[in-house]
Amino acid sequence: MKVEDAKKTFDYIFSEMGKVVVGQQELLKQLLVALLSDAHALLEGYPGLAKTLTVKTMSQLLDLKFSRVQNTPDLMPSDITGTYIIEEASSGKRNFKFQPGPIFANIVLADEINRATPKTQSALLEAMQERQVTVGNNTFKLEEPFFVLATQNPIEQEGTYPLPEAQSDRFLLKIKVDYPTFDDELEIVNRFAEDSKKASLKPVLSKDNLLYLQHLTKQIPIANDIKKYAVQLVTGTRQKKDLIEYGASPRASIGLILASKARALVEGRKYVSKDDINKMAFPILRHRIVLSFEAERQGMHSDDVIKALLK
Repeated sequence: MKVEDAKKTFDYIFSEMGKVVVGQQELLKQLLVALLSDAHALLEGYPGLAKTLTVKTMSQLLDLKFSRVQNTPDLMPSDITGTYIIEEASSGKRNFKFQPGPIFANIVLADEINRATPKTQSALLEAMQERQVTVGNNTFKLEEPFFVLATQNPIEQEGTYPLPEAQSDRFLLKIKVDYPTFDDELEIVNRFAEDSKKASLKPVLSKDNLLYLQHLTKQIPIANDIKKYAVQLVTGTRQKKDLIEYGASPRASIGLILASKARALVEGRKYVSKDDINKMAFPILRHRIVLSFEAERQGMHSDDVIKALLK
């Protein structure tokens, strides 16, 4: 499979996604980037912007095991990881059997992750970083590929627990989901408020194809000056003390280069351009920088500060 063939596959995925999700091209592109980088993504947007629908549709197009966790304040860690149940054998002996939880899938949709308590959020943490789950004294390996795609609403609501910095850092991308354009919204109304038949989607990518594409992503060449530019961007977040209290770690540098390679592949290019770095800087850095009091006083958001860095 060459870059050209990969591009055909991605175009087909986009056209199939278009049967269900209207518009949101940038969201779809960034979701694919996360999958190709073998990393997790956090989707943030107001309720009703098709975040859950997008992740569900994407998982239908990939021949992967999908599970969904609806986070609530009373959700326990064992509801995610699984638990031991007592099983009675025919001989009358009782023994413990492990009942795996929803985390044992290839794509886990953690809906409204900021509604779960910190204890439950941290159950996801080990799985995301180590690709394994520890229950009692036993450790269970998770099947590759493994992605956590989480959603959250940015509106400050009662009963939410914001993700700690260390935890949001585990997500390669923080994808902002915007309102649709007027024409897109008209199309959404036409499609969903009238009696139309549901699109049936066939899986496009198998597990092996996806693993191969992840391998291909890492092979995309990047020129030294562009690599330096990317690292300068990240180290720049640690020097801009007037706007940024805490800058991004080297994890951001690795992520920025990997995500830019994935973006180049999605667009069918055999090299990484400066534009890839500039576009991916937003989802890579927006959740990894802590703004200074001065920046917040000026009413700046993390995206405004990243724009200033890119200048």
